[in-house]
Amino acid sequence: MTVDPGWIEAANEAADLAGEALRRHFRAGLIAEGKEDASPVTLADREAEAILRGALKRRCPDHGLTGEEMPPDDPGARHVWLIDPIDGTRAFITGRPSFCTLIALLDEGVPVLGLIDQPVTGERWIGARGYSLRFRGNFGGSPGTRRGIALREAELSCTSPEMHDSVHRARFDRLASATRRTYWGGDAYAYGLLALGQIDVIAESSMKPWDWAALVPVIEAAGGCVTDWRGEALRQEGDGTVLALGDPALLREAVAALAE
Repeated sequence: MTVDPGWIEAANEAADLAGEALRRHFRAGLIAEGKEDASPVTLADREAEAILRGALKRRCPDHGLTGEEMPPDDPGARHVWLIDPIDGTRAFITGRPSFCTLIALLDEGVPVLGLIDQPVTGERWIGARGYSLRFRGNFGGSPGTRRGIALREAELSCTSPEMHDSVHRARFDRLASATRRTYWGGDAYAYGLLALGQIDVIAESSMKPWDWAALVPVIEAAGGCVTDWRGEALRQEGDGTVLALGDPALLREAVAALAE
């Protein structure tokens, strides 16, 4: 299927409105609270999610909505928006402009539209079924992943070593030893850089659906692929591992390095 252009417009409008709110709160000394999973949450998270929900519901009233901070709305609908108002809350509360707003549209559980927005730097990536990657940015960069390299030449990235338990860390380290070097940090922003050919491989674990759903259409539209660590399609009920590759030809070798 080709994504309805009206859905792309809805995602853009929602991101614009949420971005205005997030910029007001950025570096404003917000107090972070602890959630049950020990990750920080702020007033900005909740305000931005409420804005995203309102904007998407106005444009697409028959679509469901699921977000990180609030209860789901009609999650059994064929089309469901999956949103994360601030991916990288730790970056946000420490004043680092590497957090992102993530908006995904699922068609019967499959991500068909993804938007990554960095409202401080003004960068935005949009991937949608039937379209090439759209990128807007102020610091250069062209849409498209890096192809034709060996795994030993690849730049590997991961948000934090803390996201891996001991078993996943051992598997990640095997992949790291097979690549050129490893960078830590970035959250969803790193996936945007992969879509620009700046990073080649990202391997993460303990990811929730709202963490990865928007990333899949973006990376695929740029020419890459996103799977779990077994090389299989990501599922909402999956094991939380995510492997993103700029060059799909590296998949077999990367999965072999990550094998249990």
